[in-house]
Amino acid sequence: MIALTTKELCRILIVDDEILIRQGIKYYLDWEEEGFQIVGEASNGKEALELIEKSNPHIVITDIVMPIMDGEELTKEIKANYPDIEVIILSSFGEYDYVRSTFQSGVVDYILKPKLDAHGLLTVLKRAQDKIPLHKGTEKKTDLTISISHSIEKVIKGYEVDVDTALILSAFPYNSFYLVAIDINGVTGDVTSIEKIFADLKMDSTVTYHYHLEQNLELAILHFNEGHEQEVSNWVSQIAKTIPQVAFVISNSFSSFKEVGIVFKEEIRTLLQYRFYFPEKTFVQKSDLPMEPPYCDGFNLDRFTEDFTHERFDSALTYVREYANTYSTCYTIDVAEFKSFFGNIIFNISILLGNMEYDAKELEGVKYESLQLIEEAKTATEVVEQLNKFIEEFNKIIALKRNQSGNTNMKMLLEYIQNHYTEPLTLTGVANHFHFNPSYLSNYFSVHNNEGFIEYLNKIRIEEATKLLVQSEIPISEIGPMVGYSDHSYFSKMFKKIKGMSPSQYRRNTMR
Repeated sequence: MIALTTKELCRILIVDDEILIRQGIKYYLDWEEEGFQIVGEASNGKEALELIEKSNPHIVITDIVMPIMDGEELTKEIKANYPDIEVIILSSFGEYDYVRSTFQSGVVDYILKPKLDAHGLLTVLKRAQDKIPLHKGTEKKTDLTISISHSIEKVIKGYEVDVDTALILSAFPYNSFYLVAIDINGVTGDVTSIEKIFADLKMDSTVTYHYHLEQNLELAILHFNEGHEQEVSNWVSQIAKTIPQVAFVISNSFSSFKEVGIVFKEEIRTLLQYRFYFPEKTFVQKSDLPMEPPYCDGFNLDRFTEDFTHERFDSALTYVREYANTYSTCYTIDVAEFKSFFGNIIFNISILLGNMEYDAKELEGVKYESLQLIEEAKTATEVVEQLNKFIEEFNKIIALKRNQSGNTNMKMLLEYIQNHYTEPLTLTGVANHFHFNPSYLSNYFSVHNNEGFIEYLNKIRIEEATKLLVQSEIPISEIGPMVGYSDHSYFSKMFKKIKGMSPSQYRRNTMR
């Protein structure tokens, strides 16, 4: 039976085939502050069932419509084989029949994706958490007989553990410890085995325990008598040299089992993160870290957007590449934050390009592939490579567009309209500004832009209006004048003509 102890975080597994949805859910809450811990994520039901065996979650948050195994089938499997796990369903508006079926299987609640927010998510999670049984404090006998491996797991994850002192002393009779994390991600074939590595780590008068952290990552606790620190450290270093495909990070020595959790969090995690940025280092200890951590200025999004929207693509992307190279040396940046930055750059490029009327359909597939590979990347170098591949595809689209148009005057006209659309622009006024005959400009604009001047101006204004409707709470009556329409009825008429609905309907639909 899955249960929560009074000090244990509630474990959450997220299942959705859209990486952006999974990422969004992960950033909605301060999970540990609220009493929860995300222990894994999967892109379909089949992957989720495999992870359930390993991560033992209390709650599964799952999408309904997914490839391979959908949420409906996953819910039935969970309730048949893990009846104590609570299931929360994510669905869209048109999926009620599926949701109803999952309720029959025993889900605790459901959330509509378009209405997903931090408050609603936390409310549903708390409702599910209330259904999970709690062990009472009277069950201390469980703590007294807890296994060493379970104790290691608890302290590594940051929980308070009351363990029988005699049990600890029998398992760890000496007075010095090292933690060693072993990354076997680079191993292919039968180069070595984790069992052999741990056998090699054993020395005379040294006790070794090991614990599986996550895929391709193991943890060893080396326990020995004080005064042998250098000898043990040198031994680990020698093993690292004989197996270059495997990386070792080693903590400073410490003197109490109770310090395992703190040392893991403050030293081992930091050293593993350092290796994400410098994967060529196969043996890392705290003394290898630079005395002064590198400093990275914040990314100047305004500068990038200004260059990009004015089609100074070379300048914008050169800045991105230079910043990425510097950013990838800043090893103190959390890995998830690092990946999120690159994902946001790719996402913003796609959005900006689409807003500029470029045909970015071919870029969509590359975008999602890049985001997926960034999320799975094991090193900062791999992340930067994905950004560069995306930029290469982007450049192909730009080159094609430039070859098709290549007209400097047209670019000047479009840029002028983009910069002045909030003003009372007229064809005659723009013609006078560029010293064109109004009739000539009208014909020129239609031929080179495949639409008339007024059509284009209305499209620009309405697109800007949609952003204000979605991103702000500005009254609709004020949005028209802000994008260049002095007549509210004309604004509403143009908006409905272009978007197929009124401004108020558009705001309601996007706020669902």
